[in-house]
Amino acid sequence: MSQLLTISPSPHVFGQKTVKSLMTGVIIALIPTFLMSVFIFGIGTLIVTSVAVVTCVLTEYLIQKYLMHTETRIGDGSAIVTGLLLAFNLPSNLPWWIIILGSVFAIGIGKMVYGGLGNNPFNPAIVGRVFLLISFPVQMTSWPLPIASRMQYVNAITGATPLGIMKEGLRNGEALTDLSGQIPGHMELFLGHMSGSLGEVSAIALLLGFVWLLYKRIITWHIPVVIIATVFSFTGILWLIDPVHNASPVFHILTGGLMIGAIFMATDLVTSPMTKAGMILYALGIGIITVVIRVFGAYPEGVSFAILIMNAFVPLINRTMKPKRFGKEVKYG
Repeated sequence: MSQLLTISPSPHVFGQKTVKSLMTGVIIALIPTFLMSVFIFGIGTLIVTSVAVVTCVLTEYLIQKYLMHTETRIGDGSAIVTGLLLAFNLPSNLPWWIIILGSVFAIGIGKMVYGGLGNNPFNPAIVGRVFLLISFPVQMTSWPLPIASRMQYVNAITGATPLGIMKEGLRNGEALTDLSGQIPGHMELFLGHMSGSLGEVSAIALLLGFVWLLYKRIITWHIPVVIIATVFSFTGILWLIDPVHNASPVFHILTGGLMIGAIFMATDLVTSPMTKAGMILYALGIGIITVVIRVFGAYPEGVSFAILIMNAFVPLINRTMKPKRFGKEVKYG
């Protein structure tokens, strides 16, 4: 009888999609962002992405084969996705050895220590990114200038991100009108002409990936749309109250890691809620925390921290907002 039973962790939801097909769909959705990043940052994109992906795949293989002594599952593509998302959250001039450290941490501590895919409570790529940000703050906040640094890697010319320029200027008592010459316009931000991580510099490329994910039904609209709408609403209120010291909501949407975080990181099937109501609550939390950190916190960006914090609440959200059991409310007689 024991041979007829399959024991596996929840959720026990049957579907036609496989892990490999889902991961392949995510990889395809990331192609526009990758191509745009190559155009903007050039050789640095190729080096950072290659090192992150190879290290993530190799780390998962070695842990499964020699530490866990289980069947290796690198063919499912999940390690590749983790490597891509980690790379897209890094500057294009980050030294290769730091990328390796972040990739090993993302897979080893963010994923495999919990038992592998399906068991990790936190998004592995964000775990790796936050680890590097805390451990190597200078290297992780040295952003190559767009276009001008395409043929450079470690020696690329660097500058601040739009969020960093705004944060530093406001800290020094300057008004946003005084910073207008240093910050790209909305159209430049939309197309990708700004400093930043590999995957956060082009909203149009990320939106193309979003459309693909929706078309293939890999994700639903609830988490990305609610996160973006929440950030837009709260920053819009602050902007209306004091436009001199608060950036417009459009600026907040187009800058930093909001778009890639909302579309590709927060929607991770393992670390996000199962129900639509749970997704909305989860996304509201991410949006609010992001605004609080951006506006009132020490860091200019808060998306990664917001997602990690709300990842921790997902088990509670799933428990309190799960569907009613079949037949629970049925009364007889």
